[in-house]
Amino acid sequence: MADFDVDLFVIGGGSGGVRAGRIAAGYGARVMIAEEYRMGGTCVIRGCVPKKLLVYGSHIRRDIEDAAGFGWSIPSATFDWPRLIANKDKEIARLEAAYTSNVEKAGARVVKTRAVFEDPHTLRLATGEAIRSKHVLIATGGAPNHGRVIPGIEHVISSNEVFHLKQLPKRIAIQGGGYIALEFACIFAGFGSDVTVIYRGDNILRGFDDDVRAHVRAEMEKEGITVLTGCTVDKVDRHGDEFTSHLSNGSSVASDQVLFAIGRHPNVANLGLEKAGVAINPENGGIAVNGFSQTNVPHIYAVGDVTHRFNLTPVAIREAHAFADTVFGNKPTRVDHADIPTAVFSQPEVGTVGLTEGQALAQFTNVDIYKTSFRPMKATLSGRDTRILMKLVVDATTDRVLGCHIVGDGAAEMVQVLGIAIRMKAKKADFDATMALHPTAAEELVTMRTPAARHVREAAE
Repeated sequence: MADFDVDLFVIGGGSGGVRAGRIAAGYGARVMIAEEYRMGGTCVIRGCVPKKLLVYGSHIRRDIEDAAGFGWSIPSATFDWPRLIANKDKEIARLEAAYTSNVEKAGARVVKTRAVFEDPHTLRLATGEAIRSKHVLIATGGAPNHGRVIPGIEHVISSNEVFHLKQLPKRIAIQGGGYIALEFACIFAGFGSDVTVIYRGDNILRGFDDDVRAHVRAEMEKEGITVLTGCTVDKVDRHGDEFTSHLSNGSSVASDQVLFAIGRHPNVANLGLEKAGVAINPENGGIAVNGFSQTNVPHIYAVGDVTHRFNLTPVAIREAHAFADTVFGNKPTRVDHADIPTAVFSQPEVGTVGLTEGQALAQFTNVDIYKTSFRPMKATLSGRDTRILMKLVVDATTDRVLGCHIVGDGAAEMVQVLGIAIRMKAKKADFDATMALHPTAAEELVTMRTPAARHVREAAE
């Protein structure tokens, strides 16, 4: 066998690549990680972390408004967008340095450059250096996808550029109905921008439970966000510092910024995959892998968004850890992608785990739905017009809880814990037998006794 410079070469220094490199190095492997942009990847640099910081900031205006009902008289407050962005950038730089430091402390080498395949075992760095590796892990993530090319597409920003706006837009048009579009819609609305959401489908949050979709839309519209469905942006005109988005239904929207958040595609281009013989999954455009994240080339693996399986940071980290355990730890590990807790940091927040009502009806013959919508205790004094939604989906035959869906403050925190119960196959009787913690919103999860709906599928004759 030919000599190798390293045991593992990782392309991409995001959450997945960093975890794989650290764990493999801990097993004694010689590891090199190549990152052409900034260590930390989408999540840390231009995704969940900076977005959550902006979410926190956007809550403040509503908190100030709510304070009066609790006896607080707060002088008129002012907001400084450039200062928030500068503080966010400082924290992201700190995290990037920590990611790099942790990898190097684990014994892996980081090279800040692009790497492409020259053959199945050889990676060519942008510096000209060639590295031969026994194993290769592709962890290049994904990137925003603007979809079809329309006139004026050059005026549109993505979720990459939105983190670096010099000024807070007074008006912003956002095309998209998924979690990224809605999160930014609520962020900008929280800071006082006039927000219009444009989505091609009949309702936002496709793939989520229908009750969640309806509830989130209603709550967003209460907060003054305009949601236009059943149409798309066909053209964007620029007039100085202003833009006009022409929609497929014949109407138009004026704004100071136009953001497209209509999906992301796997970063597979220009990596030299054809020289390595790595196959692409024709169904989703990501790198095709098996249950162990192994490609069709046995020594090449791929994890995270580049596979386009479940584009969530914790999933990439779990896949990467399992890869390192399998290849370098002599512990073959398959990742179970069932019952993954997910959140949408919209306002109100969404937390969900397990099956939606529609999914349960397609898989089970007897399904009970427990559902409640109520005004949160805080709103009784703040006067805010808002409601919380909680929903349990239950297999009536076995009493097992199949899914849980929450919309309201703290939804993500609750669902993270509920994810354990769902994974342990808890029964509705277990929920019922659990003592309520009062006064909390979460107590509703263990006090819902009467089904809101009971579905029985007739057997085919």
